[in-house]
Amino acid sequence: MQENKFLISIVGATAVGKTEMAIRLAKHFQTEVISADSRQFFKELNIGTAKPTLAEMQGVPHHFIDNLSITQKYTVADFEKEALRVLEQIFERKNVAILVGGSGLYCKALWEGFDEIPDVPETFRKQVIEAYQTKGLHFLQEELQKLDAEYYSQVDTQNPQRLMRALEVCWATGKPFSSFRKGKKSERNFRNIKIGLERPREELYERINQRMDSMLSQGLLEEAQNLYAFRNHNALQTVGYREIFDFLEGKQDWENTVRLLKQNSRHYAKRQMTWFKKDKEIVWFHPSQYAVIVQFIELQMQNPL
Repeated sequence: MQENKFLISIVGATAVGKTEMAIRLAKHFQTEVISADSRQFFKELNIGTAKPTLAEMQGVPHHFIDNLSITQKYTVADFEKEALRVLEQIFERKNVAILVGGSGLYCKALWEGFDEIPDVPETFRKQVIEAYQTKGLHFLQEELQKLDAEYYSQVDTQNPQRLMRALEVCWATGKPFSSFRKGKKSERNFRNIKIGLERPREELYERINQRMDSMLSQGLLEEAQNLYAFRNHNALQTVGYREIFDFLEGKQDWENTVRLLKQNSRHYAKRQMTWFKKDKEIVWFHPSQYAVIVQFIELQMQNPL
């Protein structure tokens, strides 16, 4: 491990203020940002993913934003390999890099490695997506519990993407998804400083509601309409798009769609916090505590392991 190389990770729920904090810290440490928000990878998804604009980036280089098309297959393991390579390039020039995102699995992959999960033929992936669309979340939950009780006890059972990923592996290999997870941490040649951002629940939920209103006024409905032909792709099986696809298919009226967009975004934030709170290495702050966060980071850098 190189004691003078630091990855500062900024994590937390959607709409908590991670992007702004990451950019402020990147400017302070004169470095670059790696995004671990799995939906911001895709150039076709803009409004619904709350990507930072060029103006918001304030000249800070960002990696893994708009680097893929939703038609491309991209896994957490792909991200781990590519992000490590980018990190190595940053560390050739800088001592600090910033990781920001709310996708816990992608953060974890960069922090400690990701298990080698076998490739799954496209037919199985399509079958799982079709099963979800016709039979719903409850079917995915029951099927995974039956095929892999161990993983079912650990996974966020409200996250259809995680359930579908595990099921496609179970169906394709005939083995439990958990049997491919070694659970051993990979060695990293940098020190990780994990910062969690949190707000009181009512404050966060109000920000989520306001963000959704803002997305709708910016044209989220039109963006989803343009993406409707791609609705079966994994990247679009997420909050913000799924609800509008249901509206476009006549399953919900608009008033109920807006209510569900906000409600499901709040539920997503709760799941994110549940995931990150399990990691005892994360130190939590309110986003207003910028000076305290900088002081904490600099203290961590001064203290040898």
